[in-house]
Parts: sequence; C-alpha cells; structure tokens
Amino acid sequence: MPRYCWIALGQKLGARTGNYMPSRRHNRPPLSYRDSGVDIDAGNALVEAIKPLAKATRRAGADADLGGFGALFDLKAAGFKDPILVAANDGVGTKLKIAIETGRHETIGIDLVAMCVNDLLAQGAEPLFFLDYLATGRLDVDVARTIIAGIAEGCRQAGCALIGGETAEMPGMYAGEDYDLAGFAVGAVERSQILPRADIAVDDLLIGLPSSGVHSNGYSLVRRLVAEENLGWDAPAPFASQVSLAEALLMPTRIYVKPVLRAIRETGGVKALAHITGGGLSENLPRVLPEGIAAHIDLATWKAPAVFGWLMRAGNLDDAEMLRTFNCGIGLVAVVARSEADEVIRVLEAAGEAPIVIGQVERGRGVKSQAKGKGAAEAVRYSGCLTSQGEVPP
Repeated sequence: MPRYCWIALGQKLGARTGNYMPSRRHNRPPLSYRDSGVDIDAGNALVEAIKPLAKATRRAGADADLGGFGALFDLKAAGFKDPILVAANDGVGTKLKIAIETGRHETIGIDLVAMCVNDLLAQGAEPLFFLDYLATGRLDVDVARTIIAGIAEGCRQAGCALIGGETAEMPGMYAGEDYDLAGFAVGAVERSQILPRADIAVDDLLIGLPSSGVHSNGYSLVRRLVAEENLGWDAPAPFASQVSLAEALLMPTRIYVKPVLRAIRETGGVKALAHITGGGLSENLPRVLPEGIAAHIDLATWKAPAVFGWLMRAGNLDDAEMLRTFNCGIGLVAVVARSEADEVIRVLEAAGEAPIVIGQVERGRGVKSQAKGKGAAEAVRYSGCLTSQGEVPP
C-alpha cells in the first residue's frame, strides 16, 4: 500500500498526521547482531560440534538428536510400568572460578551432571535425560565444546541422555572469560520403589560411599583459604604434592548412579539415600529420616581425603564447621536394614564401590538442628573425631 494510503487510513482512525517511519537513512553504518557482541555463526558452529557428543549418550527412550524445539523421551521404551517422574536442577558454584582462572574446563561438566543425578538417585530414581544451560559474555566455541564434552561424559557415567540445552551469549552480563552453568535432570522411579521408604527403624545401619574430594560444595571457603595461604593454582597442592593445586581441587564429583541402582534393584535392602552436598552430613542426612529418628555417626570409621585435613588446618576449622560445610570424605549415605547390610555391601563392592559402615539409626533425643530444606530435625550425633589421610604440612 502506498505511503499516502497509510496516512489517510491513520487520519480516519483519529491518528495525528506525520512521518511514521524515518524518511531518510542514518549517517552511521548499519549494525549487526555480531557488532553488539552476539555471534550467531559461532552458536551454530557449537551446535554442530556437540551433536556427536550428545549422540554418544543415546539410551533406551531417547535418541539424543539435537536441533528440535523440544526433546522427546519414551518412558515405555525405557521399560517403566508405573513411573513417577523426578526432577532436579543444580549448578557447580564457585568451583567454576578455578576452571575459568586456570583454563581447565575438561571436568567441570561432570560436576554439573553429578550434582543433579545424585539428587535424583536419592529418590530411588534412574536418571533418564539431562539438559544444560551455559551462559557467557563471549562464546568461545572451543571452550564451550570442552565443557559440553564433560557434560556428555557425566551423562555417560550416569546412563542418561543429553537431549538438549541452551547456550546464551550475553555481552555485558559476564566479564572477560567468565561463564556460568546450570543443569536440569529428569529421572523416573516405579511408584512402589520411591525413596525414602516408610520403614526406616532404630538399628538400621548407615553405609557411606567415599567422595573423590571436595566435590562441588564449599568452594567459596576453599578459594578464600587458597588466597590467604598465598598459593598459586599451578603450585603443588599442599596436601598432594604430585599434582597441582588446581588439578587437585578440580577433581570431579563422583557419580554414584550405576552401582547404587544395582544395589537397590538386586537386594531390595536400601531404605533411603542422602546425597552429601552443601550442609554436609549434618544437614543432609536428617532430610531422609522420619520424625523421632536420628543418625549416630562414628567419625573414626573412615579417614577423609587429605584435602580436608589441609582445609581444617588452613581455616582453623573445628569438626562441627567441617561437617556442616563439606562432605568430609563421604559423598552418599545409604540407610540399610542391619539384616540386609552384608548383601548390599557385597553388591556395591562388586560394582566397584568401597562402602563403609559409618554408623546407625537411633531413637532421637529431642536435640534439634537445621536440616537442609526441611527445617528443624533430629540432630546427627557424632562420636570420635575427624581424621584425614596422609600428612598435612604445618
């Protein structure tokens, strides 16, 4: 329609006359999206680069093809009969800063997956699929591919499909090479097998599975102590001199899914699982115990990895602070009937785990403490003292 027709129509509708569009060009050259800091071509190149990584995580129920507006999952093909879906999301926290400052991005994606799928496992769920969110100020395709390769490896360890994600290039939101990660996982459990069970009772045993180190919680304190000790990331770790400090602290979070699902399914003896993350044993274990029931943990039953001894010394931290901040060497705790414990331990050991009986369930004494996300609950009772492996220099 000619311009004068638009003006006439506007007048009939009561609009003021005037120019509705610029009548001449700006003097400045045109701007593209890339000029503003967003490179669409780099984003497309990344999608093509990660398609084989996602494809390698295929499993029953998902083909892990990328490119659609949404991703599909077939629960029937995955073998479920009466499933309940379980969802979890998480991030990696300031452990990311070590990866960014050292340029070591290979394993941070494993941490991202672990933090989500271990939470699903605590409900008895099998992880089915995973989606990631990567946000950065400037997209570096090589760095992003390395990060997502780690995510794909984490999915492989957990047996879930990487079926999609989002990469957001947001100039002005993140400085320099900074980026952030978030993960989203969905799993399923048969209705009759949801954890925790209702039959947790006094005298049940607590079986701990070792952590690989700090995992992905408490890194704001870790980084503060590194700075106060004037340590460089490339320097030998003061608790493991054969590796650099960065390498030691970037040890990825363990993924417990496959051995623990095997123990659940083969023994039927696992009543509850607690993923030991932020809040440590003190705040996470009470989350899975019923009212009036408490956990008693004997700290002498294991030695924490040497990094925890260094953290205690460098921060002058007592046992109580350690136990509500870090995992202290135990990444997952199973509540198991005493009569089933030997069989559960046997299956876990056959699957490559090193389970430790760290305590038992007892009647609560009315002493309350905060349970993460639950409020006041029966406090964990500790006996013994935390000890760590190896010698930490003064």
